[in-house]
Amino acid sequence: MSEAKNGKPEASTEGSDYTKRLARLETSGIKRFLPTQAPYRWNLKRLRLGRVLDVGCGLGRNLLNCGPDSVGVDHNEHSVATCRERGLTAYVPEDLAKAPDCGPGSFDSLLCAHVLEHMDEALGADVLAQYLPLVKPGGRVVLITPQEAGYKTDATHVRFVGFEELRRHADKAGLTVARAFSFPFPRSVGKVFPYNEFVLVGTKAG
Repeated sequence: MSEAKNGKPEASTEGSDYTKRLARLETSGIKRFLPTQAPYRWNLKRLRLGRVLDVGCGLGRNLLNCGPDSVGVDHNEHSVATCRERGLTAYVPEDLAKAPDCGPGSFDSLLCAHVLEHMDEALGADVLAQYLPLVKPGGRVVLITPQEAGYKTDATHVRFVGFEELRRHADKAGLTVARAFSFPFPRSVGKVFPYNEFVLVGTKAG
């Protein structure tokens, strides 16, 4: 367990309980009746990311909408097991390092969606530095984080990561920022709509 800013213990993203929570959220509320993921699937596909390394892939929600040879990595072995049950390719970090088709420069893009808000800035920078070598020179990097309403919905969120923080991560990682935008609605909606996202698209140095 980590310590929150108010001194209270935070929930953890490790263990089977977190995986079960993610599974429950997939079919909770309005998601039972409407294809709520459709706009987000469209957003990923229009970016034409090719073979993606999905860092912090969770249960594979985004990985399902990436190229067929894409790969997920997550520190939660239970979430990785769920990805594999769904027919996806996913590893815990130590197994990814040994995978024969996942070496340096083997991916067209890196996706880091709803991950950076779960860790402090230094750890977030370390995670990006760890996996960026696996992306080919000139490849894309997509960073996605929740806006205010979404940030408040999860006890495992430890840091609000907006456009300024995303640009700081991009600068430290040596990325060239192509664009940063609010999705699916304008920025102001993020204070009340929990599924509004910050999206930054960058390019790795050639």
